[in-house]
Parts: sequence; structure tokens; C-alpha cells
Amino acid sequence: MPPVVDAKNIYSEARAGAPGVATAGALSRVYVPNLKDNTVSVIDPATMQVVDTFKVGVSPQHVVPSYDLKTLWVTNNAELKSTGSMTPIDPTTGKPGAAIPVDDPYNMYFTPDGHSAIVVAEAARRLDFRDPHTMQLQYSIPLLHCSGLNHADFSADGRYLFASCEFRGAVVKVDLVNRRIVGYLQLTAGAMPQDIRMAPDGKLLYVAEMMSGDVLFVDPTSLTVTGSVPTGIGPHGLYFSRDSTKLYVSNRGLAGTAGIRPHLPGTVSVIDVASDKVVANWSIPGGGSPDMGNVSADGRYLWLSGRYDREVYRFDTTNGAVARVAVGRQPHGLTVWPQPGRYSLGHTGIMR
Repeated sequence: MPPVVDAKNIYSEARAGAPGVATAGALSRVYVPNLKDNTVSVIDPATMQVVDTFKVGVSPQHVVPSYDLKTLWVTNNAELKSTGSMTPIDPTTGKPGAAIPVDDPYNMYFTPDGHSAIVVAEAARRLDFRDPHTMQLQYSIPLLHCSGLNHADFSADGRYLFASCEFRGAVVKVDLVNRRIVGYLQLTAGAMPQDIRMAPDGKLLYVAEMMSGDVLFVDPTSLTVTGSVPTGIGPHGLYFSRDSTKLYVSNRGLAGTAGIRPHLPGTVSVIDVASDKVVANWSIPGGGSPDMGNVSADGRYLWLSGRYDREVYRFDTTNGAVARVAVGRQPHGLTVWPQPGRYSLGHTGIMR
């Protein structure tokens, strides 16, 4: 049984602003997977310069902090090919190691007890539970009706995983203890849910719904939509402020599949968690396509990839001011390292 987490604020262990013991010696860096270049760009946030770029596997999607915070994993899913792999990065040097062959690793999470890495095999429609160090397969949970298996988060007690099914327009709830599907929440026709995050009190699930331009509020127990708030064009990523009082929403300026048409100017919306209202909208001078990332350890900056503009954005969370860094083609799930917390549940840094 996964460990029970304090439901008063499930992010309380990641709020202090200081990195955990396991991240001691880690370089302060932003790691950016460039999907179309098969590379990772490494940014020094102090100088706002790219200090390294190295080759990884085919179609790098996300840079995922390991459960024990000692490794950053690049998920190279090879997009419908059989050559998927995982590239480890040593955060104390910022250098990659030898890639490990892994089938279809679009994204990755970790069970709350740290026993397994959960590889999101999107094309195969399954969750593969693997050894978190060697990536050897332990077992799988098939999700045959979850086409476009995408992003995920966990219930406050760690028992359930919730994932978005982008191409089915649904959210699936999985019982990790009994290794079975609990049920699906089917959204409105044409919906394409993206990122999914549990509220700090564990009582509400936020779902970025790209096609409607809304963030949906979902009851995680009954798996029903209880409300929504409009944000912008193509809401995609959801990131909590360091004190858990705000939810940042990246609206990437495109509602639909990547590359089908030029994108409109993307924005970032700021939702007040107490009221679930949008209290600010940040624009990008000249337009942009903010997609995925995380906040800095001190909470001062929100870093996001510019998915369709070959750049990365750094938003000042006090006023929304934007700085930019040029990177490779189609930068995707970047991570900011180090992060505060005892352990990582995966993605681009869901910390506890």
C-alpha cells in the first residue's frame, strides 16, 4: 500500500524553497528536451545562456527527476518506432550517461512508495511499472481505451493515479493497489485533456482542456466535473506556485494537434487556488507558445518551453515579466533543477 500523505497540503514538503538532501551538489540548471533535434539543451539560469547541448535518443519528450532525486531521466519515446530509450543525466555534472532501451517512454512517474517507475507507454496504451534504477519491467496495467495516454497525478493518499486520455477526451482513474481501472470520466465531444494536477488539499483535480480553453475542476472521488474556469487558447501545463496558493496555466496558443496551423499568441494564466478564479494573465511580447516546465526552487520564476518557437521563457512570478533563451526545435517537457522536496513523483518535477 502506498504511503499516506498529509491531505492538509500534499505539497507541504516541497514548499521550503531549499533543495532536499539528495540534491546536494546538483548544478543549478534548466534541462530542455528538443523533440525534433533529439537533443537536450542545458541552460544556466544565472547567466541565461545555453552552456551545453548533447544528443539523446529519438524524440525526447520529458526530463523527469528520479524518485530519489539523484538522476534526471530523458524519456525518448521514438514516436511509434521500436527504438525508445531513457537517457540518464547526472545532475551534479549535467552530463548524460548511456541510454537504456525502454519501450515507448512518452512520460514517467513514480509510485509514492518509490518501488516502481511508471512509464507512460502512450502508443501502447499501458502503464509499465519498472525498476526505478535499472528500468527492468516489473508488470504492466493495460489501458486499452485510453488513447493518447498523456499526463498524470496521484490522490492524496497515493492509492490512485489519474491520467488524461488526450485522443479519447477522457480522464482515467487507476487503483494502484489492486492494479485495475476504476473508471473513466468522459468529457464533452472533441475534448483533448492535457496536464492534470491534484489540488494542495487533495480534494480537487485540475485538468487542462486544450480544445475548450478551460481548466476543469474534477471531483477525484466521484470522477465528475464540478466546474471550470476559462484561461486561454490551448491550455496545456499546470504548475503550482511554491507556496501552493496559485496555479500557473500555460496556454500555448494552439488548440489541437501540433503543426496543423500557425499558433496564436500564447499566454500564462494565474489561478488563485482559494477562489479558483483567474487573477492574472501574462502575455509574451511578440507572441509565443508556452508549454511545459516548472518553477524555480525559490518560487521566483516560472520556466516554460516555447513549443513552436525554438525558445524557453522565464516568467517573473511577481509581475509576469518575460525573458527568453533560444534552444532547439520543438522544446517540450523541460525541468528546473534542483527542486525542494523529499522525493519526486515524476513528470517535470511533481515533488513531495
